Amino acid sequence: MAHRGKKHTGRRGDSGRRTSGWLYGRHAVMAALANPDRRAARLVIAAETQDLPPTSGIEPEHLSREALEALLPPGAVHQGIALQADPLPDWPIEEICDRAEARETALVVVLDQVTDPHNIGAVLRSAAVFGALSVVIQDRNAPEATGAMAKAASGALETVPLVRVTNLVRALDKLKGAGFWCVGLDADAPVALGALQPTAKRVLILGAEGAGMRRLTKETCDELARIDGRGSISSLNVSTAAAVALYALSRD
Repeated sequence: MAHRGKKHTGRRGDSGRRTSGWLYGRHAVMAALANPDRRAARLVIAAETQDLPPTSGIEPEHLSREALEALLPPGAVHQGIALQADPLPDWPIEEICDRAEARETALVVVLDQVTDPHNIGAVLRSAAVFGALSVVIQDRNAPEATGAMAKAASGALETVPLVRVTNLVRALDKLKGAGFWCVGLDADAPVALGALQPTAKRVLILGAEGAGMRRLTKETCDELARIDGRGSISSLNVSTAAAVALYALSRD
């Protein structure tokens, strides 16, 4: 689902707190260029870069690889292309609830205190693959949707709404009011994820690695479930756990 249609104005949409930044990598940049909700300011391509699809609406600048890399964070894997663009407009949780009303089935991912942009980006990518409606994070202590997150998301930042909320428990309550059943992943849960009864609309909640979900978040869940493995290592990286769980839930 692309960010199309009306513009979304959330708590910070016009506050000026967020400024334009650089996206990099082929998938992230081409997806941003195709997204009408992105306002692009500058497209830079390394002079030796080959086989890029044509772009429209913005004239690319051809720079040396060294000059392009000077614009980006150290170590950025840019694949010879970068785009300076404004942040995407905010999505209120109420709009996600409204969009779910028009669907027979819907899946939303909620991340509790997950702060690594690469993990959030990877979760967005899995959410796009398995048709999740959105990914929800708490605004406080969460990273901005910078180039690192967009690169890890491989274009999914443009197609899966990343919703920032002030209070995660209140957001879960709103999703419940819209007919969602909240399932929290917990290694000590009494039930395996595959044994859950199917429901039409689900929220999948994952906590930070090590700490897991916070107490109030866990208490707000309708059900807790675990991912069963067979190997010698019992835990998964949060983005890998999200991919496994999304696959399992999407098969119901």
